[in-house]
Amino acid sequence: MSKRTRVWVALWTVYLLWGSTYLGIAVAGETLPPLLAASTRFICAGAIMAVVVVFRGGSMRVPWRAFRSCALIGCLLPGANAVLFFAERDVPIGLASLLIAAVPLFVVVERLALGDRLPTPVLVGVGVGFAGVALLAHPTSSGATVGVLLCILSAVMWSLGSVASHRLPMPRDIIAATAWEMIVGGFIMLPVALASSGVPSPSIASILAWLYLISFGSVIGYTAYTWLLANAPLATVSTYAYVNPVVALGLGVLFRNEHISTRILVGAAIVVGAVAVVVGSEPGAVARPEEGG
Repeated sequence: MSKRTRVWVALWTVYLLWGSTYLGIAVAGETLPPLLAASTRFICAGAIMAVVVVFRGGSMRVPWRAFRSCALIGCLLPGANAVLFFAERDVPIGLASLLIAAVPLFVVVERLALGDRLPTPVLVGVGVGFAGVALLAHPTSSGATVGVLLCILSAVMWSLGSVASHRLPMPRDIIAATAWEMIVGGFIMLPVALASSGVPSPSIASILAWLYLISFGSVIGYTAYTWLLANAPLATVSTYAYVNPVVALGLGVLFRNEHISTRILVGAAIVVGAVAVVVGSEPGAVARPEEGG
């Protein structure tokens, strides 16, 4: 298999797996307590990725400063995913994925606040993109105001974690860093999850979705992504940011009978188009991966 073919296989792996995690979160959250599902998912996924690091001959030992950075980012990124578990109880997965797709737009705003100077097309793309977010967040687009606000909160948390990961001392091995972020974030959420969850009675579908999020969404998805970072241009890798919501929209229609209104279609076109402009003009704005799960 040629390298070009391997790149496309890895790209479509990220497109399909991360796009499908929105459906996985919705199904897992039907009968699993959201916080418990999120915390245990990341603990398990992080432990598996730690084994992968050791199996590859690496080490999970990191400097204390780097570990503290992982802990902070672990609160933001897995925490953002936990918020999404709550949001998708009220918001269709297609709409949720489009709101989360705005992460690169929030990243740009945060970089501007920190003093970064960015190209004009990026700034225009951000302005247009937020107009699309406002259209999607309009109460008549879903009728689930709280869920929409939670999606936006999740996007903001993920963008903050993304910006922090590029400004704080981090482990050189991105898989080791991701493993620590998942493990720490999962364990921080776990006590509250156990105290608030009672005795869950999950369905077989929810358990299978939870296992899918661990294995395919986190472990395989992140492995494919990290391989792409080392073997493909960042601008190409970053295309996941506007392909994933298209996948999620399709799965929502196919498996959950979700209706895509004209408002959502227009908002989707605006947000996805704006993200494409931002990614194409300033690939560094989307250097940190975002996935529904």
